[in-house]
Amino acid sequence: MEKKKPIKKPRGKVRLIEGKCIACGARCQSACPVDAVEMNERGEPIVDLAKCIACLKCVKVCPAEALEKFYTPEEQKLLEEIMKQHDVHYESHAEAEGIDDEAAKLKKKLAAYKGVWVFVEQFEGEAARVSWELLGTAAQLTARLNVDVSAIVVGHQVEHLCHEAFHYGAQKAYLIDDPVFKHYRTAPYLKAVKFLVEKYKPEIILMGATGLGRDLAGAVATQLKTGLTADCTGLSIDDKGNLLQTRPAFGGNIMATILCDRFRPQMATVRPHVMAMPECVTARTGEIIKEIFTLNEDDILTKVLEVISDKKGDDHIDIAGAEFIISGGRGMLGKENFAMLQELADELGGVIGASRSAVDAGWMPLDRQVGQTGKTVRPKIYIACGISGAIQHLVGMQDSDIIIAVNRDKDAPIFEAATYGIVGDLFQIVPAITRYVREFKQQKNICKV
Repeated sequence: MEKKKPIKKPRGKVRLIEGKCIACGARCQSACPVDAVEMNERGEPIVDLAKCIACLKCVKVCPAEALEKFYTPEEQKLLEEIMKQHDVHYESHAEAEGIDDEAAKLKKKLAAYKGVWVFVEQFEGEAARVSWELLGTAAQLTARLNVDVSAIVVGHQVEHLCHEAFHYGAQKAYLIDDPVFKHYRTAPYLKAVKFLVEKYKPEIILMGATGLGRDLAGAVATQLKTGLTADCTGLSIDDKGNLLQTRPAFGGNIMATILCDRFRPQMATVRPHVMAMPECVTARTGEIIKEIFTLNEDDILTKVLEVISDKKGDDHIDIAGAEFIISGGRGMLGKENFAMLQELADELGGVIGASRSAVDAGWMPLDRQVGQTGKTVRPKIYIACGISGAIQHLVGMQDSDIIIAVNRDKDAPIFEAATYGIVGDLFQIVPAITRYVREFKQQKNICKV
């Protein structure tokens, strides 16, 4: 009697689990060896089942576990026949053990890294405000991770910055103090930070998205062979302890959440004024860990010959630190009409801002631009006049305490972010607001700020 041939086990297919994709940047598409994955306009995968061979490479690289293996009804029937024959199991033991072994190694590697670090950017012993803002954010992250908040301080005669970091929430401060670090240069700072990271292994490093921070963060991430997300507007921790890094993508048209789930440390830069400033408590103290890291000045190719300040005098206005901002956009129709906004700003003790379209038109200088390619602001009151509310502008001012929008288009996107909205002609509304503020101040005997 002829022996019955065992039924060949079907391989299955891969499909997307609805609602779980985070548009991480087409990892699944790049991992597919048979080009069975395409991306839609939302950054979600579309699996061509005719091409899919269920190799599971896309499943393994997905940080959100948004892809799963499944069997078609026909394949399910074959599996039932196979189980009756007792020839094979649903999954081969060798494959399962291989996956488990790989996961165990990754888990062990990631577990070696603990703590959230903030690089304290400084110039001539004065810290950049964004460093303290990031310490406040780090404290929120560590509340989920149950680890310490630490500061990295590199420079010359900068130990006082360690104590200042404690005031803003740091529990530890790693200090490298040497004359060779008096002025920032990429090579020595890179070596110093890399030395600290390799010795103490933090799981997260945050830096300001300033000229210095962008330069150093990119160099450090490259040397450590880890990921870096630039210009983040939001940071949080997922259920697995990974850092969720949110930033504008595709020209600011969508907000992407990025993970670095297989490498450590996880690194991100954040623009100044994006995060809230934490409370300064001078009674706070912490542990200073001093490290000796000596470099020979002769071995450093870059030399600082002279430091030229970019400050533009007492009359220079930095809109990023203003409490009242009145911004104009394309709806202002011309440069001369910004005088109307200036009049209101004078009464409120505020400053003038602008959207990118107004700056591109030459109506306002670049240093007054608010948005993704301009300044990020967090004023008490932000008044948007004739600004439609493109996402590129919103990411620069959406964290203002109060947003007042004035626009003749009732469907303008700016109204979705506004605390108060006024639909109408700004050339009538703004002067009316100015008159009201002026009369109110006269009644209350309030002087101009």
